[in-house]
Amino acid sequence: MYPIIRVSGTARERGRRYGEQARDRVRRSIAAYEEVFRHEAGWSWERVRAEAAAFRAPIAAHGAKYLEEIDGIAEGAGVDPLDVLAINVRTEVMFAAKARRAAAAGDGAAGAGGAAPAGHPTLPLECSSLALMPERTAAGRLLVAQTWDWLVHSFDTVVVLEAQQDDGPDFVTVVEAGLLAKTGLNSAGVALATNALVTTDDLGRPGLPYHVALRSILDAETVSDGLAALLRGERSSSANYLLAHEDGVAVDVEALPGDQTRTFLGYPEDGVVLHVNHLTWTDATVRDLSLWAMPDSPFRLARLRQLTGRAAGRLSVEDVQAILADERMSPYAICCRPDPRDAGVLRWATILGVVIDPAARQLWLASGIPADVGFERLDYAGFLSKPSAARPAAPAAPAG
Repeated sequence: MYPIIRVSGTARERGRRYGEQARDRVRRSIAAYEEVFRHEAGWSWERVRAEAAAFRAPIAAHGAKYLEEIDGIAEGAGVDPLDVLAINVRTEVMFAAKARRAAAAGDGAAGAGGAAPAGHPTLPLECSSLALMPERTAAGRLLVAQTWDWLVHSFDTVVVLEAQQDDGPDFVTVVEAGLLAKTGLNSAGVALATNALVTTDDLGRPGLPYHVALRSILDAETVSDGLAALLRGERSSSANYLLAHEDGVAVDVEALPGDQTRTFLGYPEDGVVLHVNHLTWTDATVRDLSLWAMPDSPFRLARLRQLTGRAAGRLSVEDVQAILADERMSPYAICCRPDPRDAGVLRWATILGVVIDPAARQLWLASGIPADVGFERLDYAGFLSKPSAARPAAPAAPAG
C-alpha cells in the first residue's frame, strides 16, 4: 500500500502536516521533476521556479487556502515554497513544452490548424477513466474508476492523502507527494477521476493550474459546485474531469485553457461514461494534439468500450478491477508496463488503479501496476461521514 497521510486543521496546518509526514517523498518528487523539466522544457530549476511564481496570483484569486496549503507543505517538508508550487504546475510546464515542440516540428502547421507534425513524441501516456451508472453495476450503485499512467519515479512518490477540513468537506485523494490532489472522493459524496489532454492552446500561460482545479473540485458540496469551481476564473491547461455523485449521476467535462466558454460536456451512453486522453466532446474547431502526443489513446478507448458494453451485463467491483488490470495491446494497454524501447527520465507505466463506490464511501487501490499487485479495500464510511453543508441532516422528530 502506498503511504497513508492523514491531516486536519486549517489550510496551513493541513499542508504542514502533509509535508512533515511525506517529507522524503515530497523531496524525491522535486528532484525527479527537476530532471524532467530539464529534459522536456530545457529549463533549469531556477527557470522553472521563476515560471511557477507567476501562478501564485491566479491561484490566490481562485482560493487563497490553496496557496496556504502549498506553503504549509513546503514548511513541513523543509523546502522552498516555490519548489512545491513548481511541482503543482508540472502539467503546465510539460504539456506546454510539448505543444510548443509540436508547433515547431510541424513548421507551424499544428498551430495554424494544419496536420500534426511527423514523428512520435516522448510524452508519457496517461489515464483511462470510467463511470458506471447504478443500472450497470451489480450492487446498483454508481462506480467511478481510473488507471493513472505516468513516469516510473512516481512509484516512489505517491501517497494516499486523507484530509479533515475545518472549511469544507473531508476528502481522500491518491496523489503524488506535494501535489494538492488527483483522483478522489469527499464526504459530500462527490467523486472525481481525470485525464490529461493537450491542444495547441496549451502554452503555459499563468492561470488556474490543473492540480489546483482538481483540489478545488474536492471542496465541492455538490457536483454542480464542482463544475462551478472548474469554471471559476481562467484555466491554464487542457484536462478532462469526470465528476460523479453518490446519488448515481456523472458528467464528463473536457476543459481547455481559458474561461467557462472553453468547456464541453459528455453524458452517459448506455449507462457508461468513458474517457481517455483525446478530445471526444469538443467542437471541430479545437486543435487537438492528444492523438499525436498519446497515440495509444483511441485504442484504449476502444478496449474500454469492449469491456463495458451491454453484453458485459451488470459489472461488479471485481469486474471493474479486472478492466483496470487488462493488458491487451501491451505495453500500450489499459494497464501498461514500461516500453522496453523507452529509457531514461521519461520511462512510464501504470502507477496505480482506483475504484470508488461513493455511496458506500469505499475505495479500492492498486498500489502499483494493477495486474501485478491487485487491489486493497479502504473503507471510509467513518472518515467521510461529515454531513454535507448543502444537504443537512433532517431534524429529529419531536418527542412524543
